[in-house]
This record gives sequence, C-alpha cells and structure tokens, in this order.
Amino acid sequence: MRRRIAFLLTAVCALALTGCGGGGDDNAGGPAKVTLTLNWVPYGEHAPFYYGVDKGYFKDEGIELTINPGNGSGNTVKAVAQGQTDFGWADAASVAHGVGNGMPIKSLGVYLQKGPSSLEFFSTQNIKTPADLKGKKIAGTAGDALWSTFPAWLKANGLAESDVQLVNVDAAGKIAALIEGKVDVIMGFFHDQAPTIEAKSGKKVDVLVWADTGLNLLGTGLVVNEKTLKDDPALAEKFVRATQKSWADAAKDPAAAVQAMAGKAEQAPAAEVMQKQLEKAIPLLQLDTAGGPGVNTDKQWTDTIDVLKTYADLKNPAEPAKYWDGKYAKATG
Repeated sequence: MRRRIAFLLTAVCALALTGCGGGGDDNAGGPAKVTLTLNWVPYGEHAPFYYGVDKGYFKDEGIELTINPGNGSGNTVKAVAQGQTDFGWADAASVAHGVGNGMPIKSLGVYLQKGPSSLEFFSTQNIKTPADLKGKKIAGTAGDALWSTFPAWLKANGLAESDVQLVNVDAAGKIAALIEGKVDVIMGFFHDQAPTIEAKSGKKVDVLVWADTGLNLLGTGLVVNEKTLKDDPALAEKFVRATQKSWADAAKDPAAAVQAMAGKAEQAPAAEVMQKQLEKAIPLLQLDTAGGPGVNTDKQWTDTIDVLKTYADLKNPAEPAKYWDGKYAKATG
C-alpha cells in the first residue's frame, strides 16, 4: 500500500513539473504580442507588413503582430517614444527631429532609401524641369519635412523662393487643392499620392522627384524605443528579420502582397491604386545596391542629417549612430 502511495505521489509531482513547463520551453508563454503603428492610414507601401503576417513570417519569429494606422510620421515617432506602440513606421526626418528633441528612439533602418519626396502636378501643366516651376503656385504643409527642406531643393536647382508662390495647406487638403485647381503643384510622396490623384481625378499626373533632381532625403523605415533595445534586443532582431523577409518577398509579388491587405486595412485605397503605390515604392528600396531591405550606410544618414541641420532647424545634430542602429538590418545577399 505504501509503495502504491509513493508511486502516485511521484506521478503527481512529475505532472506538476510538466505543467510548469520546466522553464525551458521558449513557447510556453505563447507568441509575443507586438504592435506596429504606421506613418499614415494604410496604403500600398504598407502591404509588405500585411503580407508578412499572412505568410506567417512574424509568427515564425514568435510574434503576434497588430498593425495600427497612423496620423503622420511625427505622431508615430511620439507614440514610440511614449511607449504607446512597440515599433513605428516613420520617415527619417521625423525620427531625426525626435532624437534632436530628446526622444529616446532609434531607427532600425530606412527602407525607402531613395526618398519619395517630390512635386506633383497634372501633365497638362507641361512642367518638364525645375525651371518650369517659375511663377507656379505650390502647396505644402508648413512645418513638415518637405516644407522645411524645399528651399534646399530650390537652391540645388538654381531657383530662389521668390521664383514660386508657396501656399500653406493642411496635409489632408493638398490633394483636393490640386484637383480643384486652387494650386498648380503640391509637395508630397509621389508613390503614394500620384496614383491616388489619378484615381480621383481621372487625369495623368507627372512628378519631379527630388532624389532625381539634386536632393535625396532618406524616406520611411522602422523606429523603436531605446528601452526595447536595452530590455529585449532579441525582439528587435526578430522583428527586423521578419520585416526584411516580408519586404523582400513583397517586392517579388506586389499583387499578392496587396491582396493580403484585403479586408484587414480600413480606409485603404482600392486594390488597383495600392498595387501602383507598392510598385512605385519597390525601386526606392534600392535592393541592387543596399544588400537587403533596410540596410543603410553612414553616408546616407550623414547626407540627410546635413540637409536637416542646414535647412530644417535640426536640434543638436550629431553622428548617424545617434539616430540609427545599423546592426539589426543585415544584408541578405
């Protein structure tokens, strides 16, 4: 009888230890619940993240990802700094200004390495070169990165601010101002806005891309709170690895990436518009020279910091390492 009791006690103890997981099972706590806040409401540029979720790339890294819409890169950067979201998708200028203002954030790599900053206008304007902008009414949003650095672009093209008429318009109102003929040209990201304008107006849109006309500013990429890098660098490694794979595969099949957004992104444009947006974004990755999505160089960051320092009142300018940690996004061959 005593032997039977001893056996039962041993069995109960063994079951209890198994139930506790023994502390050695990495999946015992389930996947890490992680949030990503975008720079804006979802559009084609964001399809790779939905594609990565759909294909299980984040799940494979032990991440359960929730993608939230944003309201401008500046607000996304603030949300990251305040711990309201785990990761953010924001333009490099907003990240740099955030760091300059003392926010505890760090870029984990800019993916749109050829900046999408541009001037957009209907083809009927017959604008072919920067010089054709003389006398034109150009709308931007005071305080944003494009408005601040527009003087640098003018200077790079031999123009003065007095050569054009600048009009301050709320970010959400620029496209309407162009379609309604209130302005001749708007500042914006060409891969996002040009397909949207063409869909809404039925008219062909032409662009002058700043990176093709003398001034390249790094575009959008990942940003994280420095506390996350200190407390859980493994999470950052996993997130970046899944993000790189998502972008690399989305670049090979943009239609499938956009399809992955179906029913999952409120306020998103029509699928045909999003596919055009993503197809215009893919060349900006510069995969032929970067070595992988989100792999940057010191020079790229230095050039952007110099422009922001000279023209956009960047506070406390410093070396690239203050803004960007390059060890997470690795060349993928």
